[in-house]
Amino acid sequence: MSTRRKPSPSPTYAEPPLNDTPLPTTHPPRSPFLPTRLEAVLISLYPGTLLLGSIFSILSPTNRNAPYSTLSQSHPPEFAPSYFAQKRNIFNVYFVKIGWFWTTLAFFLFALTHPSLGPPLRPAATPRRVRAVLRYAAVTAVWVAVTQWFFGPPLIDRGFRFTGGQCELLRDPAAREGMSDAREYFTAAACKVAGGQWKGGHDISGHVFLLILGSALLWFEILPALTRAEGLRDGRRIMLRDGKVASVAVEAEREVHGAKGTQEQVTKAGVKVALGVAALMWWMLLMTAAFFHTWFEKFTGLLVAFSALWVVYFLPRGVPALRAVLGMPGV
Repeated sequence: MSTRRKPSPSPTYAEPPLNDTPLPTTHPPRSPFLPTRLEAVLISLYPGTLLLGSIFSILSPTNRNAPYSTLSQSHPPEFAPSYFAQKRNIFNVYFVKIGWFWTTLAFFLFALTHPSLGPPLRPAATPRRVRAVLRYAAVTAVWVAVTQWFFGPPLIDRGFRFTGGQCELLRDPAAREGMSDAREYFTAAACKVAGGQWKGGHDISGHVFLLILGSALLWFEILPALTRAEGLRDGRRIMLRDGKVASVAVEAEREVHGAKGTQEQVTKAGVKVALGVAALMWWMLLMTAAFFHTWFEKFTGLLVAFSALWVVYFLPRGVPALRAVLGMPGV
């Protein structure tokens, strides 16, 4: 006699336990107008250097007790607390005073020798090389407008007069009495030739402006070559024509003219010279912060330089039409 099996109870549905762990959220892509982490570190060196030099100028007993002339914006030579505090020191005369010459020399040496821009030592007008020269020309135009000429006096002199400054004739009392409006000497250079001095207005630190603008130009141009050599991630973001934000690799050109390896690119003379010029500019920026100008004069020099650099090196990342003209370093 066969025995009947009892039917097994049907399995009951059990609800899954509640999970309080939030679902992963996707963060919006970083704005193309902002620097990468590596660029942020590089940029922060400039205000950090100005802050370090300014703190030194306050805390150093030698520097604090040395007389300082606000008219000449320097210590009198006989009381200068350091060789670098003298305006006639060799680095100031032959390097800072002609700083844009050294910036230009280092830039074109890099542009003509580094294989990522074109055939080394051959004046071939490759797209990357042409766009690099256009970026250099744009930054140079800012340097000229601020320090040399802007449809007349440069912007530094215009800003000085706008804030109440004027040329006072100090050497010749008769000439000063005959000059009812000393503002007639419109530029600092003309004032100096006439025997007067700039007084009364806000003077943007031309040294700070030049040293930051020139060294940062070189850094931004050679940084893609250095990061590629070190194996560091680029991280730059750009805005495409359809409004989407993507990695810069989307528009990167794949070919590298004449490159035989990463190590060979790094050892090119242009990179070494650019690094040397940028390093010496950083040192002179530190000396300027320690021995010359007021806090606000140094800050405005930094602000004007950063504004120009942002327009040339960061604005094109989010504006495709401008990027088509200026391009981006390494792209």
